[in-house]
Formats: sequence, structure tokens, C-alpha cells
Amino acid sequence: MSKLADMHAALQCRQPAGAVPLWELEFHLWDQFSGRHMVLGVEMQELSPAEQNRALRENAEIITAVSTELQFAAVTLPGPFWEQAPGQLAYYVLPDGAREEQARILRETGPDDLMLVATAGAIISPPGGRGYEQFMYMLFDAPEEIEAFAQGALRSGVEQAKRLQDLGMDAIVCPADIADNHGPFCRREQMERFVFPYLREWAAALREMGLYAILHTDGMIEPILEDLASSGPHAIQALDPIAGVDIRRVKRAIGDRLCLCGNVDCGLLHNGPAGRVYEETRELLRDVKVGGGFVLGASNAVFREAPPEHYRAMVDAWRDHGAY
Repeated sequence: MSKLADMHAALQCRQPAGAVPLWELEFHLWDQFSGRHMVLGVEMQELSPAEQNRALRENAEIITAVSTELQFAAVTLPGPFWEQAPGQLAYYVLPDGAREEQARILRETGPDDLMLVATAGAIISPPGGRGYEQFMYMLFDAPEEIEAFAQGALRSGVEQAKRLQDLGMDAIVCPADIADNHGPFCRREQMERFVFPYLREWAAALREMGLYAILHTDGMIEPILEDLASSGPHAIQALDPIAGVDIRRVKRAIGDRLCLCGNVDCGLLHNGPAGRVYEETRELLRDVKVGGGFVLGASNAVFREAPPEHYRAMVDAWRDHGAY
């Protein structure tokens, strides 16, 4: 069976015929594994239209070559511009227009057995920095405004999903950190008003379009597992070990209804050593792969600072222990 067929099976909570699929929320090691340079962010924005086209085609070649080498079953398109800190643009992004063209080129020239995934927000979550405190006050002092934000986010998210589907995407990730290391970011009655109804509507809309709906959230989500599973997304990504999420408990609780993606500790991929990466990945595969509904990957983005040999150790463990 192909890697793509394995990815479809896992996202449908079935056991693949071949192996546990490999997919990353974001993979930042393209340059290190290809020996070439992927053009992203402001660097792409500063190119002429002709130069952008050449760079986007080279990006697609890099993505194809590395995805084939590492046997990724899916790859995530670079996202739209966003600040991960004041004045600091995220790395894995492309300007408007270039992102859409990158999607078109990847679909046109990329491997047939590679699922294409894109991010598009649809569910509210607390903003970072100083906006966090204001948001939390508004949950109590201005709930109607929060509800309006939630409605607007949902409409925008569904519209984005339709555009991305037209560009050839197969799955959409909604990045919404609805929990921190201590649990959900707000009270249960607030989650039931501002989060869960919109998650249900978003998942239902994507299912109707024939797209896979994947929720990304960090944090301790175990108190709301049943709510997440019953809301209708196909999968959840992160299963944050830093927050204490035990993917084995999660698998037992909802693994027949929600595909679990990720869980290899990003800190481990950064700090190593490679032998420990291999051992922990092997144990994760041994405990979680049976029955399907599992996609192997890091617990968040694979950052540029992660040594390639550590990531390769994860892939080596998958090659040795990921098959069914």
C-alpha cells in the first residue's frame, strides 16, 4: 500500500495496511536535509515575480526530494505571514499570492502519494503577549464580543478552507491552543459557549467538503478529551508531552474516534541524544500504533535548531518499528 493510503486509513481511525504515516505540523529542516536553500518569508517577498516563480518551483523540488527521502505521507504548506513575537516573523511562512502559487506548484509537480495539508485558523484561542490578559478579562466582562470573535473566526476559517481545497489541499489544520500546561484556558461553561460549538461547526463543514479536519492544540487536554472526540474533527495534533499528556491514556480513551498525531517531544528532538530519540520513538510506536489511528511526528514544529541527526534517529526508529 502507498504512504497516502496509509495516511487516509490513519485519519479515518483505521489500521493502515503498510506503516504508521509520518507527518509534521511544520518541518523546518528542509535546507539541512536537501543541501539547498528554501526561500520563505520576507526573502520571498523581496523577489521579482519571475524570481518568485523560480524560487517556488525550487521550493517544491526541495519538499519533494526531502519528503521522498524521509518517506513523509503528508506535508504542510507554508502558512501566511504571522508574528510569533513582537517584530519577529515566523519562519515557515509565505506572503499572500506566493503561498497560493506554492500550493498550485506542489499539487502540479509533487508526488502523487503525498497528502497536502494547510493551516487555517477557525477556533479562537488566547493571543500571546499583552493581548492575553485583555482576552481573559473579556471572557468575563465582554462575553458578547468574544462570541462575535468566535463567529467571525469560524466564518473566515471555513472560507479559507474552501480556497485551500480549490488549490489542491487534502486536509486543513486549525491551530488553536485551547489549553496550557495546567488544562483548558477557560472555565467549562466558557468552553461550551465559545469553543466547542464552533469546533463542531468547523469540523462538520470540512467533512461536508471532503476535507480532513485536524485540530492543533498544545497543553493539557485530557480533561476535555470526550468533548474533542465528540466535536467531529478527524484528528488532533500535538498530544503535548511537555504538558503531561499521556498519549497511551488518550489512545485508550478516544483512539477509536480521533486520530492522534505527534507526541515525539520537541525538546528531545532538540537536545537528544540521538540514541534516546530512537528509543523513545520505538517505545511510542510499540505502545500506540496497534489498531491504527496514529500519525507519527513531533509534538509541535520541527525547528531549524533541531540537529538533523536527532530527527533522522526518529525516522530510523520508524523504519525499524513503524510497519504493521
